[in-house]
Amino acid sequence: MSMTTTPSGTAAAGAVDAVKVYGTDDTEVRALDGVTIDFERSRFTAIMGPSGSGKSTLMHCLAGLDRLSAGRVRIGDVFLDDLSDAKLTELRRDKVGFVFQAFNLIPTLSAAENITLPMDLAGRKPDAAWMDQIINIVGLADRLSHRPSELSGGQQQRVAVARALVSRPEIVFADEPTGNLDSRSGHEVLGFMRYAVSDLNQTVVVVTHDPNAAAYADRVVFLADGRIVDQMENPTAERIIDSMKQLGG
Repeated sequence: MSMTTTPSGTAAAGAVDAVKVYGTDDTEVRALDGVTIDFERSRFTAIMGPSGSGKSTLMHCLAGLDRLSAGRVRIGDVFLDDLSDAKLTELRRDKVGFVFQAFNLIPTLSAAENITLPMDLAGRKPDAAWMDQIINIVGLADRLSHRPSELSGGQQQRVAVARALVSRPEIVFADEPTGNLDSRSGHEVLGFMRYAVSDLNQTVVVVTHDPNAAAYADRVVFLADGRIVDQMENPTAERIIDSMKQLGG
């Protein structure tokens, strides 16, 4: 199998020779060690690997939440290392959707207000028809006035997914999005992401340690020791488990 993907102009995001080093001298850790990869538009990609493999670091650098030590990352045709902190914040707000394990909802806001918050902060109005479609897909139409404390964990994560999709971002990054959910709620959330890719042409990249979650993806990328060591198209949970065993995950 090919270990890298040649960057192309059609990708929603990508990295070229990405290196991320933490610490110095004896305490130096190379979290990323020369990663080159593309994430194609309208596809669902899962990133997997043993603990400490660099999967979350890769996502954080791709999403502009952390900066590389060397190499380049881009969202669309914009290279993030060329941007000031202010421009990087703007790009994250306008081009990237985020779903985190901890939901990251504002407790004093309703579900509807949480969904539109990034666009409100940007001074933009969501497309009403698109927002209605997203809310219906994630099954929140009767929960919009509820605050997070009045919602189950699965419902809160559905709010987070809707929030990530409502601005029609260039790409959605999800970091262990089912980590705090029971299996049924987790499958629902992943099903919504799968639908967003297959039917709404969104682009989703998920970091996960769960083979069942990764099986929703079109492609799985396996990292170990900061490098891409394998890739799998049209994955199944069983094939993913076999690959993870070989990686010591």
